Amino acid sequence: MYLDCSFMNNSAKTLTVLFFLFLSTLSQTWGAKPFNVLFILVDDMGARDLSNEGSAFYESPNIDRIANEGMKFSRGYATCQVCSPSRASILTGKYPTNHGITTWIGDRAGDAWRGTNRSDSHLPPEYERNLRASEITLAEAMKKAGYKTFFAGKWHLGSKGSWPMDHGFEINKGGWDVGGPRGGFFSPYINPNLESGPKGESLTLRLGQETADFIEAHKDKPFLAYLSFYTVHAPIQTTQKLWKKYRDKAERMGLTNEKERFLFDRRLNVRQVQDCPIYAGMIEQLDQSIGTVLKKLDEHGLDKSTIVCFTSDNGGVSSGDAYATSNLPLRGGKGRQWEGGIREPFYLKVPGVTTPGSKSNTPVNGIDWYPTLLDLCGIEILKKQKIDGVSLVPLLKGKTIQNRPLYWHYPHYGNQGGEPSSIIMEGDWKLIHYHEDGRDELYHLGKDIGEQNNLITKERKLAQQMRGKLNVWLKQTNAKFPKPDAEFDAAKRETRWKNIKTSGKERLEKQHGSFLAPNYEPNKDWWGSSHD
Repeated sequence: MYLDCSFMNNSAKTLTVLFFLFLSTLSQTWGAKPFNVLFILVDDMGARDLSNEGSAFYESPNIDRIANEGMKFSRGYATCQVCSPSRASILTGKYPTNHGITTWIGDRAGDAWRGTNRSDSHLPPEYERNLRASEITLAEAMKKAGYKTFFAGKWHLGSKGSWPMDHGFEINKGGWDVGGPRGGFFSPYINPNLESGPKGESLTLRLGQETADFIEAHKDKPFLAYLSFYTVHAPIQTTQKLWKKYRDKAERMGLTNEKERFLFDRRLNVRQVQDCPIYAGMIEQLDQSIGTVLKKLDEHGLDKSTIVCFTSDNGGVSSGDAYATSNLPLRGGKGRQWEGGIREPFYLKVPGVTTPGSKSNTPVNGIDWYPTLLDLCGIEILKKQKIDGVSLVPLLKGKTIQNRPLYWHYPHYGNQGGEPSSIIMEGDWKLIHYHEDGRDELYHLGKDIGEQNNLITKERKLAQQMRGKLNVWLKQTNAKFPKPDAEFDAAKRETRWKNIKTSGKERLEKQHGSFLAPNYEPNKDWWGSSHD
């Protein structure tokens, strides 16, 4: 570009040149070539499951790179303590109460809940079992703007007719009804949308390779690559090589002689230590797969024009399912109403916008991904798509966003001991309202991250104010609530909890201790994997 400044005085020339340099720089970083988007979503990863988050046992150098090269949100939250609601929120920018998926799809509701034989006092409400066709998803918005859209991995947002390709993704590798890997994490897979690889192939590595192949094929035009792993969801499975690596590491760290790994907390036993070599192997394989994708971006210089997002759909599984990890110092985990159930790794790298190694303590939520990514990509949100989230771009640039309360509503029972509840969070204050008996808990997270000191009696006025706001929000969003079960038997429930606390805990301690035994022998279907 030639600029004739001969008619100007020196001051005017200087200002004009600076202005055009600014426009040139802006066009290079935000607009000359649209950003690509790589969105990485892990299933059931806890807030403390990465080495950059303080884990001394798990190893995650490639994921750590994303955090170190972008902005790390220390108070990043999923919109729900279980998967399907959070996943729908990321794609729509809406709270679960507004898109209607309030529990994992396939969960029982109403009278059918009695079939779980858990002797609970209430019957959970019904919920949407497919992502509504009327929702304008992130993929649909980006596709309309000229992006090539790709999905790999776990979907769990509806049955056939509500799969990824029905919601804006042009390519789908492995997304369908279910929330877990049917057949396990090693080929042959039981998946109608993913052809099995060689026997023993890792599903986790395969999904990373599929994503890298997509990037290779579409590197010359803007793309959305949505990599939604099935890992680290149960069943926990790894290779013999990785099991041995972390079994030996646990021994060096003095973890193999742990006599008590679990502590009963209200309704279930909760893991208190990170020492499971199988789970650690899964995290390393996840990290390897992500490394494959990042390397492909580097190979073509796309790291300079690709937004990279990393998060999880709910907290780590410290109780229920595979009891795989500990989220301490956070209380609880997946399915539960405390911080361990909803706080997540939440990283965002935007070339030319985020400062490497930057951090934000502002509470952010899964509803914010949608407006943030569309804002960064210069795509307008359609008026008929009413969203709850806000753009985080000001935070990425070192500025602030308006203070706001955050909300959660989970009128169901978690398989991991969660109770029907609603939450409002304002700054460091968090109020939990329980729907079984109407009680409230109030915590100051800045002073009590482990939610051990309930301040409800000391801060009654504040609690009443927060509860009032929560009630208004629940009414405005037409929230559904559990109903008392006329067949509830309190004695049966107490007996069940007692058995979990005693014989159940004993079985868990024995099982998880065996994972570290030198002669441990797992299921032969995955131990025979030929891929490390």
